[in-house]
Amino acid sequence: MQPDLITLFIIASASSVAGLLAGMLGIGGGIVIVPMLYYLLMYFGFDQTIIMHIAVGTSLFIIVPTGLRSAFEHSKRGSFDKSIFRRWCIPIALGSILGSYLAGISSFKGLTLLFATLASVVSYQMFISSRKDEALRVIQHPILETSPFFIGIFSSMMGIGGGNLSVPIMSYMGVEIRKAIGTSSALGIVIAVPGSIGFMISGQSVTNLPDYSIGYVNLFYAALIIPLTILFVPIGVKFAHKFQRKRLQTLFSILLAITAVKMFLDILSV
Repeated sequence: MQPDLITLFIIASASSVAGLLAGMLGIGGGIVIVPMLYYLLMYFGFDQTIIMHIAVGTSLFIIVPTGLRSAFEHSKRGSFDKSIFRRWCIPIALGSILGSYLAGISSFKGLTLLFATLASVVSYQMFISSRKDEALRVIQHPILETSPFFIGIFSSMMGIGGGNLSVPIMSYMGVEIRKAIGTSSALGIVIAVPGSIGFMISGQSVTNLPDYSIGYVNLFYAALIIPLTILFVPIGVKFAHKFQRKRLQTLFSILLAITAVKMFLDILSV
């Protein structure tokens, strides 16, 4: 598993974008990291039945330091809602634990289908939001208060920080968009810590893992990716507080849609 210059360029580019989006949108970066790792592992010829599990587990591990940096940068600017964090922390952690277990027993096709579906939804969501103003109609409904548990489950299964789900929900609850992004970054850590530990445990019995793996978490790729995600997070935070995010959202939504289509085609070809 010795990456060449082109592979290193792909890793560096994806890691930089992941860090930028983590700071700018509060999404943790997993929506970029998972497909990048998925295709790299496929390129290097690893068993297709486990590559999505490795991509998801490693992504969750990477989200921990990335989310810490993002939450710290946002909190310095006052973009953090302590009340939401306290209410959501426990249910989102419990959901993450359950999600990592469910992902560990899921098939390659099932997990890939879930991620491709998520990528499609997020792509549509980002494209539509890039065409609208930030203001949303505030909704008060009990179902919104039950959402953290399910956000934890789904995010842990998909290797993401949950911002694509938690930021819109918090916005609908009346939380200012930048506070929602900062709070989502902190909640991503709550998702990623138990989630990555769960993937480490569930992959212990697997024998054909890449070198430097602890269960489904690959430390080699994590070591390459984490420095760049952390480096680019503050830039994303500055964008979130100073610049329009619509153009980047539009471009990213298109790239994400292409990724989703490719994954759907991969499922059909297996």
